[in-house]
Amino acid sequence: MATTEALSLIPASVLRNLSDKLYEKRKNAALELEGIVKQLAVAGDHDKITAVINLLTQEYTYSPQANHRKGGLIGLAAVTVGLTSEAAQHLEQIVPPVLNSFSDQDSRVRYYACEALYNIVKVVRGDFIVFFNQIFDALCKLSADSDANVQSAAHLLDRLVKDIVTESDQFSIEEFIPLLRERMNVLNPYVRQFLVGWITVLDSVPDIDMLGFLPDFLDGLFNMLSDNSHEIRQQADSALSEFLQEIKNSPSVDYGRMAEILVQRAGSQDEFTRLTSITWINEFVKLGGDQLVPYYADILGAILPCISDKEEKIRVVARETNEELRGIEADPAEGFDVGAILSIARRQMSSEWEATRIEALHWMSTLLNRHCSEVLVFLNDVLDTLLKALSDPSDEVVLLVLEVHACIAEDPQHFRQLVVFLVHNFQLDHSLLEKRGALIIRRMCVLLDAERVYCELSTILEGESDLDFASIMVQALNLILLTASELSDLRDLLKQSLVNADGKNLFLSLYASWCHSPMAIISLCLLAQAYQHASSVIHLLVEEDINVKFLVQLDKLIHLLETPTFAYLRLQLLEPGRYIWLLKALYGLLMLLPQQSAAFKILRTRLKTVPSYSFKEEHFRRTSKIPYYQRYYVGGEEGDLNDDSLDMHNGVNFASKLQQFQQIQKQHHLHSKSQTQSRFVSTSSTKEVQIAEESKRSAQAAADLSRGLGRLQL
Repeated sequence: MATTEALSLIPASVLRNLSDKLYEKRKNAALELEGIVKQLAVAGDHDKITAVINLLTQEYTYSPQANHRKGGLIGLAAVTVGLTSEAAQHLEQIVPPVLNSFSDQDSRVRYYACEALYNIVKVVRGDFIVFFNQIFDALCKLSADSDANVQSAAHLLDRLVKDIVTESDQFSIEEFIPLLRERMNVLNPYVRQFLVGWITVLDSVPDIDMLGFLPDFLDGLFNMLSDNSHEIRQQADSALSEFLQEIKNSPSVDYGRMAEILVQRAGSQDEFTRLTSITWINEFVKLGGDQLVPYYADILGAILPCISDKEEKIRVVARETNEELRGIEADPAEGFDVGAILSIARRQMSSEWEATRIEALHWMSTLLNRHCSEVLVFLNDVLDTLLKALSDPSDEVVLLVLEVHACIAEDPQHFRQLVVFLVHNFQLDHSLLEKRGALIIRRMCVLLDAERVYCELSTILEGESDLDFASIMVQALNLILLTASELSDLRDLLKQSLVNADGKNLFLSLYASWCHSPMAIISLCLLAQAYQHASSVIHLLVEEDINVKFLVQLDKLIHLLETPTFAYLRLQLLEPGRYIWLLKALYGLLMLLPQQSAAFKILRTRLKTVPSYSFKEEHFRRTSKIPYYQRYYVGGEEGDLNDDSLDMHNGVNFASKLQQFQQIQKQHHLHSKSQTQSRFVSTSSTKEVQIAEESKRSAQAAADLSRGLGRLQL
């Protein structure tokens, strides 16, 4: 009935021309239709107007014929123009069919839909805002239309809509933001330009608070920074720069939500995106205050990798941000998560970049200095990582690791735990001991007191069940003790072992573990000036002791005797009568060395420079009741070597110590035999001949060494 009524209102020629294939005829028909609607509007006959709109919608805009659809669109626009100020009450009928035409398969229909809506919006102005989201969605799609004419028409419509929205007080940003957020991850470059354009326009409107909704579309803007189009990157950067400036001037900003986005973008593969995000983070750290406390760990996780970025600008900003963040002394009671920060630092310790690992260690050190008790709660989580870091290829990293270790070990409860962990790491990785052992031990001695470190290491190694490792470790510690400048005070204390209580305690503390290595014991005794005991140890050596490893260690010792460390010992050789046991010990070592070795020649040359004392035998006999070969001087006091009381000096029971050395060496000998037997049993029968030959050679070598031992007696 409504259609019939409308047909009676509109001449047949107008309806016919409205669907003509020629644009001019459709346009003329639309003008006539506009006049008819104007008359109906003046008469206030809105029911008839509604009938006309229904006719245009049902018979034309939804028609299967493209020309009918075109006519329907121009007709709806004409109706709106005819209604003028009264068009608003009919928009619910007029706008939906036009919006539906935006998705028409015919590009010309889509074009005319843009033209029709342009004319409609131009008439109704702000009244169309109720359809804004639908119009925006349609324009978003049309901005990427395959037809250039449609795109052009959509741009004209878009500009008109923007102008009206900026003037309208009916626009709802709250309703619009979800739609914007949904579209922000679209990759099409035309759509991206469209979106950035709208964000920029809306942000320019004083009454629209786009900054308050920035977290909803910030990620999308950052995503556009890596677009292939320079223009889009530039537009996105311009929008972001404007927002950052607004943030600086705003008293209230939601830093937290945006910080999460920035952290993710700081790890982007795109260089420009990383630089922009790290720049934002830098400003946030300066401005955010307490709001950012819960996000410090995430922020740190973004900063540390950027410190090693290949781009210098990023490195500079990252370092500045890192210093800013570290300068903020946040309280755990206020939400500062020490465990989370520590976890980030520990994770970045495995970074391939040295600069990042160094800064991670600086953070660990900072946390220990400020929140030691909280950090120690997580000690088991980080200690293994710190110990592994001792194998780092960078010396600077290793030294920083040791400083962190030292901070941990300031707590007496954790000192032993640290040393135990360290020894365990050396045991698992012998290459660590070989390559970094000296650096690690020396630095620990500086940071934690050398005597304390050495005594603790000795205590641990004394009960070490892995005898081979104990021997290797003791040899390493002994070499460091004899050579490191950082341990000069410890050497001076050991030199007083026979006259000073502190020196005696240190000597006794080291002795038990040093027994794992005959050469280490001999070195310790020479350092402590316990020359008689050194001579006794040398005489107790058996063929199992004098192996290739022993001779290598002995060679090192002979060369060390020529260094400033043992200058006092060489000067004592000027008084052979007073230091006869020193001379005897050195001759004993000489007898152990192969004659063709360089060490043999060095020691023999040194001993040849010792003043002769044997020709003064008669003088010694006349001036003392004690024969010269029984004379013994300790600390300038003379005694009889046959006197059992000389087994004790300054509280040191040397006879007991000698037994201790023998017992531990016996364990080593049994262990060595057990290993030899195991290897023999596991060896296939095809190698029996080789084993027999090897045994024969070993027996011959042992016999030669045994003959050398026989020459030890002076």
